[in-house]
Amino acid sequence: QVLPVESGGGSVQAGGSLKLSCVAPKSSYCMGWFHQAPGSEREGVAAIYTEPGTTFYADSVKGRFTISQDNAKNIVYLQMNNLKPEDTAMYYCAASGWPMTTLQALGIVDSLFLYWGQGTQVTVSS
Repeated sequence: QVLPVESGGGSVQAGGSLKLSCVAPKSSYCMGWFHQAPGSEREGVAAIYTEPGTTFYADSVKGRFTISQDNAKNIVYLQMNNLKPEDTAMYYCAASGWPMTTLQALGIVDSLFLYWGQGTQVTVSS
């Protein structure tokens, strides 16, 4: 597999939960989740460095979302709890080769990620 493949999106009421899955390229160095609302650019949501398991989160989702991995299956998850209507977006999984220090300095930014999945839609209603 060359590109990530994500799944698990759907429609939920505010306060509900969803768990997204991403089948990642084997031995991916860093995997991230992004979202893109209509008319907006992609924004970083969470990232994980797969070898140490170190995680990073956008301020808007910290405490609500959790990124995790299954090393044996090359799967990265995004558990989303207490969803808000503002979370409504297409969610993308992506792979990066930049070191952790770069991501710490710049944040979970689109330009650091080269390989992108097709996206899975998350819709949160009031």
